[in-house]
Amino acid sequence: MNPRLAAARALAAVLSGKASLNSSLPAQLDKVEERDRGLTQDLAFGTARWQPRLDLLAAQLLQKPFKAADADVQALLLVGLYQLFYTRIPAHAAIGETVGCADKLKKPWAKGLLNAVLRRAQREGEELLAGMERDPVVRTAHPRWLQKTLKAFWPEQWEAICAANNAHPPMILRVNRRHHSRDAYLALLAAAGVAASACQFSRDGIVLAEACDVRGLPGFAEGWVSVQDEAAQLSADLLELAPGQRVLDACCAPGGKTCHLLEAEPGLAHMTAIDLEAKRLTRVRENLDRLQLDAELIACDARDTASWWDGKPFQRILLDAPCSATGVIRRHPDIKLTRQADDIPALAALQGELLDALWPTLEVGGMLLYATCSSLPTENTEVIDAFLARTPGARELDLATEAGLRQPHGRQLLAQEGGHDGFYYAKLIKIAATRG
Repeated sequence: MNPRLAAARALAAVLSGKASLNSSLPAQLDKVEERDRGLTQDLAFGTARWQPRLDLLAAQLLQKPFKAADADVQALLLVGLYQLFYTRIPAHAAIGETVGCADKLKKPWAKGLLNAVLRRAQREGEELLAGMERDPVVRTAHPRWLQKTLKAFWPEQWEAICAANNAHPPMILRVNRRHHSRDAYLALLAAAGVAASACQFSRDGIVLAEACDVRGLPGFAEGWVSVQDEAAQLSADLLELAPGQRVLDACCAPGGKTCHLLEAEPGLAHMTAIDLEAKRLTRVRENLDRLQLDAELIACDARDTASWWDGKPFQRILLDAPCSATGVIRRHPDIKLTRQADDIPALAALQGELLDALWPTLEVGGMLLYATCSSLPTENTEVIDAFLARTPGARELDLATEAGLRQPHGRQLLAQEGGHDGFYYAKLIKIAATRG
């Protein structure tokens, strides 16, 4: 299959609200030649990254918008525009190959439309975009609701956040303490000719100068190292783990933090890791197996404690709550297409429900670390503020890190170009069993 067609079909499912790229793209990648998979992935993710900007440009170039049934043609047009403005693909190839895909969609009428619009974009696109730059949606390539929300919450940082969201993320490694120190693994990378440096905030983190195939990393198959963003790595030290503790990792998939907790403290008495979907736990098990670690994996709704909790209290709980993922847009740019403003209050309500449900499973004196990969205080400090107000037995603890910005509750890490993702942490201690 033509990589442009594969990318467009994956994007069409996203534009129609039926899927994310994580779910729609793999099936399309299976249909293209192996040599074209990298291009297909770049076309899909790159188009999603710049879609708010490209969509407004397309509206200027089209006489009327596409019908809902023609989301595939709309996606194909956006893929064509992405090639013209954000890749080194020659214009004649970008236009010709993209237009030719219309036959495979069984919509031959679209060939003339795509050809005319893309050729006009080649001639006039730069001038049209320049005239639209005053619109912050065009300038930042973020949907209007998100651009306005970021500006309201982060008036000094919002444009830097948007720039970081649009940048390609660095590849960051987590060194397995059970095998090597970070310095020792840096030496192994240097010997292998891989340029890398230590992360600023995570004691186990290494950032690579260039992304590479993990199979070429020293000892990857043996579990010496994993891929994980620096911000996510902070949880292992912030939880203050100790031998003999029972630990719960709620909402654990794909298991990076579960594995890191087990690496950081080999003497844990028990690790329970739960996630809503059983199929997501398959990836968790794969990660555990590669690292030669073990945990009790349970597929369930974490709020339904009667269905999974054995009544024995946990000394530590990590709640990496479901969220808008607005802090990791650079890794999942289709979030710009799939998230809507109305999602945020519903997510905040879910986060509160999870805190309320899990709190009784924590022993008195135990700690709960609340985390999200969101950049929005609605899901972060405001959720913690509301929880503390209704939970007399809970108190907040300081976080032992300089990463991010201190908030009324917890610390907010904002996405950094060349550095960590956007993330939020707050740490709570249970001082009494009763709640008001």
